[in-house]
Amino acid sequence: MRRRSFLRMAGGALGAGALTGCVGQSGGSSGYEFMMSPSEPQSQMMAQYAPLRGYITEELGEQTSLTYASSYSAIIRTLGSGSGHIAEMGPLAAALGTSSDDVEIALQRRGYGSWEYSSVIVTREGSEIDGIEDLEGKELAFADTLSTSGSLHPVHMIKEAGIEVGNAPKSDQGADFEATWSDHGPAFEALMEGQVDAAGVGRFITLNDNREYKEGVKEVAIRDGLPRAPIAVSPELSDEERETFVSSMVDAPDEVYWGEDGQQDTEDDLWFDAVRRASVEDYASVVSVAEELGINIDLVDEAAEAEE
Repeated sequence: MRRRSFLRMAGGALGAGALTGCVGQSGGSSGYEFMMSPSEPQSQMMAQYAPLRGYITEELGEQTSLTYASSYSAIIRTLGSGSGHIAEMGPLAAALGTSSDDVEIALQRRGYGSWEYSSVIVTREGSEIDGIEDLEGKELAFADTLSTSGSLHPVHMIKEAGIEVGNAPKSDQGADFEATWSDHGPAFEALMEGQVDAAGVGRFITLNDNREYKEGVKEVAIRDGLPRAPIAVSPELSDEERETFVSSMVDAPDEVYWGEDGQQDTEDDLWFDAVRRASVEDYASVVSVAEELGINIDLVDEAAEAEE
């Protein structure tokens, strides 16, 4: 596709009906519905995904609408029923959806230069904490309750080490440690200011510009290879529809990631810049950790509502 015609098409991608989904079991005369998870403000995501919507419309040969979902469970139900067709989802929500056979993971996104990322538990240099077993009885800080790298995996690493985690990550009730949950930045800051003994966060927050640990940081444990967020499809799509969508996304031009203004490195760029084929097997670690910690989709929705 020529860049000029692509951008002209994408510029009209937020026209009438962009907020309403399609009805029906597949594409065809009713078109396709691309659902966005309620992870960022609606207006922001509509602008970010405008070019992608236009591109999918042209590649699939049917009008594609953008829908800002009311909840993560709504995405799962809509994909499962076939009234929605494509969705961008977080790793946890997608993993929970595959467990009920309502979601099929089709693509993995690349962001910040990599397909995967890492979860760490860190403390301060000079701390008496040398391993996970030393966290018993300590004060810990985590990122958001349902953060894959900043809560689920750190808590799971602690559990695997034989320390009682109680109700974590929902709360520290029954756990053999005291804990608070906030976000990656505040959790790491609390550690470095001496307010807690250790922090479970995404590794990215602990690194300097040279991709090395910031001064004063000591690694306690690390878990690499966490898959970045997927794009999922409805199991009701035909094999031909699914393959057309997946192959077109793999071959998508760079411009689809540049947002509504069509300019690279501006505020409405998408956070990811490429996709590759994926399946539920690529997210097996997320599925396993969620099951072991008793996480369900209702908890995901409750956390999202609390942030509004």
